[in-house]
Formats: sequence, structure tokens, C-alpha cells
Amino acid sequence: MLAIGSPNYSVRTSTSCNALLRELQQIWSDIGESEAEKDRILMELERECLEVYRRKVEEAANAKARLHQTVAAKEAELATLMAALGELNIHSPIQTEKRSMSLKEKLASIAPLVEDLRTKKEERMKQFADIKAQIEKISGEISGYDHLSNSLINSLSLEEEDLSLRRITECQTHLRTLQKEKSDRLNRVLEYVNEVHSICGVLGLDFGQTVSDVHPSLHGTAMGHSTNISNSTLEGLEHAIVKLKAERKIRIQKLKDIVVSLFELWNLMDSPIQDKNSFSKITSILRLSESEITEPGVLSTEVIEQASTEVERLTKLKATRMKELVLKKRSELEEICKMTHIEPDTSTAAEKSNAMIDSGLVDPSELLANIEAQIIKVKDEALSRKDIMDRIDRWLFACEEEKWLEEYNQDDNRYNAGRGAHINLKRAERARVTVSKIPAIVDNLINRTLAWEEEKKIFFLYDGVRLVSILDDYKLTRVQREEEKKRYRDQKKMQDLLLTEKEAIYGSKPSPRKSNSFRKPNGCRANGNGSMTPTPRRYSIGSGTPELLTPRSYSSRQNGHFREMRRLSTAPLNFVAISKEDTMSSYTSVCGSEPGSPPQG
Repeated sequence: MLAIGSPNYSVRTSTSCNALLRELQQIWSDIGESEAEKDRILMELERECLEVYRRKVEEAANAKARLHQTVAAKEAELATLMAALGELNIHSPIQTEKRSMSLKEKLASIAPLVEDLRTKKEERMKQFADIKAQIEKISGEISGYDHLSNSLINSLSLEEEDLSLRRITECQTHLRTLQKEKSDRLNRVLEYVNEVHSICGVLGLDFGQTVSDVHPSLHGTAMGHSTNISNSTLEGLEHAIVKLKAERKIRIQKLKDIVVSLFELWNLMDSPIQDKNSFSKITSILRLSESEITEPGVLSTEVIEQASTEVERLTKLKATRMKELVLKKRSELEEICKMTHIEPDTSTAAEKSNAMIDSGLVDPSELLANIEAQIIKVKDEALSRKDIMDRIDRWLFACEEEKWLEEYNQDDNRYNAGRGAHINLKRAERARVTVSKIPAIVDNLINRTLAWEEEKKIFFLYDGVRLVSILDDYKLTRVQREEEKKRYRDQKKMQDLLLTEKEAIYGSKPSPRKSNSFRKPNGCRANGNGSMTPTPRRYSIGSGTPELLTPRSYSSRQNGHFREMRRLSTAPLNFVAISKEDTMSSYTSVCGSEPGSPPQG
């Protein structure tokens, strides 16, 4: 095959083109083609030939660029490998060859050299990986696996860029230094662990748990984990030893105090020699120093607890009779405080009194005198509070009447001519009068309370809660409730007006009355004819502790009866659930008139 640029190829191409051109002219002559058409076709043939040559030239140029790029990439990779391996004495064949080389020749000469350096790099990487693994393992043990230093991580990450023999020597030197440091740290850890084991034996503590709290690898290393020798582990062991020594010192002092108390109680109670001999193991520590106490378990919590139990037993025998008298006086104090709604002094509570007597922190006779003084103080305070307490009873009675009146107004059968209906009507009238006085009662009670507080320079507390705060809250909720009722009345008037207009336009038609035959409100009873009559409630003003609106219930919400009263008297009314007849009854009772009610006898 002839080359494109050779003369023979040009002659052959020219001959072929001339033969084809003559054949085309002959065809045109036979057809009778015009000269203009012939020129147009020839020009088109010339353009198509040029386009084919141009496309072939572009394809050849692209192939040359790709080959040139490949050669450049190989040269760059060769330079990178030489720099990483430190092989600076290797020269590229391209640089040594004096004659000019084609791109394919350059690629063929540099490719084998690149492959050789790649193989050498892989061998160096394996060598570095082995050293790196050992360094990382020991470094992790020294500094903790989660706290490798940034400098170490950076130095190890640069290995792929520097694989020279000098770098290998530096890493090997660093590895030997780490191995020596590991040996020194391991010896220190073993010394600390032995000391912890000795002290734990004396204190009766779990050695395995103690060292595991410092680091799990210090106990049970058979799981495949090496002993941790990091700074945190060494510091943890040092801290554990200091803590154990402090605990040992505390227990020694505690046991000595217990032994002294034992000797005193033994002498006081004339305990038999058998009881004393059972504690001979711990009584010997009185004549030993801290370093001389090495017997295992002598300072364990079980031994100390056993000695403490003996002291408690002997102390209880001594204080039993005095304790009974103290508890009796305390019960008397609590009963007086309950009747007068005064918080008793918690410092002499039954639990605390028992604890103080049992522990010996206070003399029972002194505690008894203190409680008697508190009884006198409470009686004097109750006398000064009597006027206000009487007014509180009046207020609570009025609140109870208000609650009864609301339940009564919600009863659809209250006007039925049943037995006792007239009695309830009279009581309802009296209840309305009483309820109307509640605001004045509350205001008067607040003024009296403030005057008392000004005189005594202390707050007036009712079961531990300031009375003025309760009354202020009560006034606020009462105002909110009245506003809610007013909004409902306004809404009801608007609904009645709309209903009247609707009936005027379309005419009215009866609607079935809702049956409430099964309804039985709180405080109501069934009379003979099936109607429900509210049962009158009696409230004793002089009762000990009212179950309504007490400050203790107010503050802690522990009194269920008070919560029920607040729900009925202060919560927003659920007007949606009230029937038309019920709401009208509530409305007339609030306004003070009841249309259609039977006359009172």
C-alpha cells in the first residue's frame, strides 16, 4: 500500500480522478447537460473532497494529542516514583537519547521503567506497613487508642510520599524508642495494680471491679486485649490508690470510734465476756498504726456494719423508755397543730426524733424539753389566731353553701311538688343570702389577716400556706367565673333573640323535652314520686379540720374534696353539655329571680 505523501500515490490518485472525470463528462454529453450545471456539480465535488481531507487531518491531530498526553503522564509518574523512592540517579531514556524520537518510541522506552519502579514502590509500602502497624499499636497503648497525637498521625500519613531508605531508618528508630517506653510503663502499671490489690483486700472491696473501673484491660486480659498503659490509665491507678488510702483512713477512724463506743456500752451494760470476744478482731486496731493493719477484710463494710449494729442494739436498750415518752409528747404536739392548722416544727418529727435518739446526737431528756416548749408556743399562737380561724370557718361554710346552691340549681326536678321540696326552696333562699356575703367575708378576712401579720411580723399560715395568698387567688378565680357567667348570659340572650326572629318568620314547632329521668346530681335524693330533691348538707363550724379550701390542699393538691370544690365553683362552666332547661334555671338563679317557681309557703 502506498503512502499518502508519496509521488506514486499522487499520480495514481490523479489518474483515477481524471478517468472518472472523463467518464462523467461523457455521461453529461450523452445526457446533454448544460455548462452551468456541469460547473455546479464540479464545484460540489471539489468541496466534498476538501471536507474529506479536512476530517482526516483532524483525526490524525487528535490521535497525536492523545499519544502526547499519555507520554507526559508516564513521564510525570516516573518523576513521582523516583522522588518517593529516593532514586534520583535514574535517568529517563528520553533524556539520554540524542536523536529525536517519535511519540510511540518515547512511550515504548519509558513504560518498562515505570513498571519497575511501581514494583519497587509496592515492596517499600509493605515494609512501611509492617513498621507502621507496630508503631500504631504501641502508640495506642501509650496514649490511648482514642487519643493518638496529631503529629503521629501526620507523620504516618506521609509515608506514601516518602518511601526512601532514610525514612525507613527513622521509623525503625522511633519504633525501638516506643518499645522501651512501653516496657517502662508496663512495670509502673504492675506496681500500681499490686498496691491496689493489697488495699482492696484490707477493705474487703472487689479488686477486679476496682481496676476495671480504671480500665477494663487491667483485669481479664485473656479476652485478647493487651494491658492499657496510657497516661489516663496511670493517672487513674494513682487516683484509685489515693482514694483507697483515704477510704482506709476513714474506715480506721470510724471503726476506732465504734470500738470506743462499744467499750463504753459494754462497761455501762455489764455485757458478758462472750459478747466482747466476738469483736476481738476489730478491737485490736486500737493499738495498731495504719500501715500495720494488713489483715484481709478487717476494714470491710460487713465488719463495720456488724460493730455498728451492736452499738445500735446496746444504745436502743438504753434509750427505749425515754424514746417512748418523747414520741408521746410529739403526738400531742401534732394533734394540737392539726386542730389549729399550724405546721408543727419538723426538727422534732417522729422520724427525726427516733434517728437522733438512736444515733446519740441528742440527749432524750433535752429533746423532750424542746417538744414541751413547742407545745406551749403552739397553744399561745392558737389563742392569737382564734378570731381569724372563726372567720375562716364562716368563709368555708359560705363556700359549701355556694356549692350546694349550684348543685340545686342544676336539678331539673327541684320545683316538683315532692316531699321536702319546700324545705330545699327555703334553704336555697338562705344560701343565696349567704353566698352574697362571700365577697365581704373574704375582704374582711384579708384585712384581719394583714393586721395580724403586721402585729406579729410574720405571715399567717394555714397548714403551711399563707392565707392571704389563698384568699387573693380565690377572689381572682371568683371574678373570672362571674365573667364567664356574664358572657354566657349575653350569648344566651342573643340565641333567644335569633330563635324568636326565626319563629316569627317560620312559625314555632314543639321540640321534644330532653329526658333527665336518670340524672341524679350530687347531694340529691329521690322522693316518692320519682323526682330528685337535693339533700341538705350540714357543715359543722366547730369541726377540727375542714376538708374544704384548706391551704394544705391548696398548695399540694392532696385533698380530693378541695379539688372537687374548686372544680365545681371556679372552673369555667361547660355550657355545651347543659340542656336548655338547665341553663335557663342557672340563669334565673344567678339573676336572683326564678320565673315560674312555685310560691314559697
